[in-house]
This record gives sequence, C-alpha cells and structure tokens, in this order.
Amino acid sequence: MKVKINRNAAKALKQMLEQEQSDGKMFRVYVTSIHGDHAHYDLMLDTPTDNDEVVKTDKGIDFILDKNDENLDGVWIQYFHVPKEEWLITNPSKGGHHHHH
Repeated sequence: MKVKINRNAAKALKQMLEQEQSDGKMFRVYVTSIHGDHAHYDLMLDTPTDNDEVVKTDKGIDFILDKNDENLDGVWIQYFHVPKEEWLITNPSKGGHHHHH
C-alpha cells in the first residue's frame, strides 16, 4: 500500500504529533463514507492492529492503513495555506474525488 504526502502536510502533522498526546501513536487514514464511485477520507491518531499496515512516506511520517480497504491504497494527503488553510485527502487511483478536512 502507498501513501503520498506533500511537504506542507508533513510539517503540519509533525507539529500535531509534538503537541498532541501522541505517545507512540501514528496517524490513521480511514474512509468516512463511500458515495457511488468515490470515498471520503479523514485522519486520526491511533495505534496499529493486526488488520493494519504501517506505511512509510518519504517525508518521515508513517501512516496506519486498514490493509483490507482497497480505497486506502494510493491515498494522497495534502495541506494548503492558499487560498485558505485546508486539508485535501484524495485517492487519484480511485477516481480522484477529494475530501476537505
């Protein structure tokens, strides 16, 4: 499984890990809902289970993905400052629909 993350998202998530009570936790990417041909995604702090895969990124952040959910493979996490601060979580390999977080 793969996760792609932009530089702004990595920086913001690292800051959250430093501020939050993260004690050994990582960010989990999960599907909040599925509408026809696309899924909506979100993030939360969690610990891996036997059903999960820990995916390393090139930005030094590891993510937890449910290895049984094909909608998560290839997810792209972005954070933008302009035109407004927002999270954008997409999966281009699954139709490219996005969720603003």
